[in-house]
This record gives sequence, C-alpha cells and structure tokens, in this order.
Amino acid sequence: MTQKVAVLGTGKIGEALLSGMIRGGWAPTDLMVTARRPERADQLRTRYGVTPVTNAEAAKSADTLILTVKPQDMGALLTELAPHIPADRLVISGAAGIPTAFFEERLPAATPVVRVMTNTPALVDEAMSVISAGTHATAAHLTRAEGIFATVGKTLRVPESQQDAATALSGSGPAYFYFLVEAMTDAGILLGLPRDKAHDLIVQAAIGAATMLRDSGEHPVTLRENVTSPAGTTINAIRELENHGVRAALIAALEAARDRSRELAGGNG
Repeated sequence: MTQKVAVLGTGKIGEALLSGMIRGGWAPTDLMVTARRPERADQLRTRYGVTPVTNAEAAKSADTLILTVKPQDMGALLTELAPHIPADRLVISGAAGIPTAFFEERLPAATPVVRVMTNTPALVDEAMSVISAGTHATAAHLTRAEGIFATVGKTLRVPESQQDAATALSGSGPAYFYFLVEAMTDAGILLGLPRDKAHDLIVQAAIGAATMLRDSGEHPVTLRENVTSPAGTTINAIRELENHGVRAALIAALEAARDRSRELAGGNG
C-alpha cells in the first residue's frame, strides 16, 4: 500500500527530508508540502516534483503528517489541522521541546503522535534523529517514522523523558563543534597560520577523529591516550584545558540546553 506523506512548513530541514525520501524511493507524487509563501511552494514543486497543498488538504489526504514549523507556531497550526485529521493519521513533530501530550490534547482522541529531534546535518545526510512514541503511537508508527528519517542519517529510539537530554546533546550538538572549530581556528591564527590553512587543518582533524570514533569501536579515552605521549605537546594542551575548566564548562552548557528544552516544553518560549 502506498503511503502519502506531507511535510508542513517546509524549511531547510523539511526540504532535506523531502530530498532524502525521494532518494530513498518515495515517489514525488506521494509527497505533499505546505509553505507559508506561494513562491516557496512553487520552488519545491519545480525542484522535486512534489505537490503543494494547504494544511487542511494535507490533513485530509496524507497518511503521515510531518510538522516542521517553529515551536511558537505549532499551537496555531494544530488548531487549523484538528478539524480535518482522522484519528488514524500519524503526526510526527520535529519541534524542539514540545511534548507529545501537547499534540494529543489538541488533536482528535487517540491520534498517534511521534516526536523526533533531528539536527542540521540532515542537510548532508548525516543527521542523528532521536525518536519517541506518544501515548497512542505503536511500534509500527515508530518504524514508519524511522523509515522517513533514516533517509537523512541515523535514528535512535528513546523514551520521551530523555528527549530534553537528547536535544541538548544531539539537536544542539553540531553548534558546539562549530564553536570549537571557530576557537581552534583563532588559535591557529595566533600561532602564525593563515586562516584558510588553519581551517583546513582543523576540519580534517575533526573529520578524521569522528570517523575513528565511529568505526574503531574504541572508547574516546583510549583514542585520546593514543595521541598523548608522555611529556609531549598534547598532554600540555590537555592540562591547560583541564586548568581552564573546559570539561566542567561543557557539562554546564549541556545542562543549560536541557533546562531550556524543558522550559520550552512548559510553554516558556
């Protein structure tokens, strides 16, 4: 049976999903999009061959609705969708911090809702998408969500109680690495390297280190120790990182991100 999927509020992440699904075998004729601006909808139709529709039309016609609007716009969207959604329609939320209960309270009784926190590497098919079931979502609904988000990277199921932590680690995670690369590039310039060379050195080091973490099966401590010779350059750098509380600062930063996710869930936007 062909499943029709609608992406509502198709921004960068929504477009990445569309592109991934098409590469993964979905027929463009089975994909629908909504966009706030008509010219954006036309752009998506031209680029991917998908069908632009209204939010109400998507709710009536699609088997799966993927809601990718901003968290502050989600309440208004659900009010618009609720009169048109059959109870068996799968609703997937990609909004940070909003629990499945928020959707279940505003949609028809027993509507299955799946919460997904993905991240911007979806744009290059290297996303990490963390998936949680709402009250009425079954294993089959989770599998359907995984099939969609696996087209742009990896997926991981967690209880919804762990979504705020996952948002802090993974949803926001790429920004921490960009921040680190920015700081290391500045250090390279201070040490006498041109910016472009410092950037290339750091980016390749990051790619190589990430690949080793993924493929070697080794604990990060082991990999770090393999680089850290007695009385060498690396141990001196590590000592300074510890002296400046970098580890404690990272833990505090992640706790702050988690707490903000909880605030968003409570409506303190």
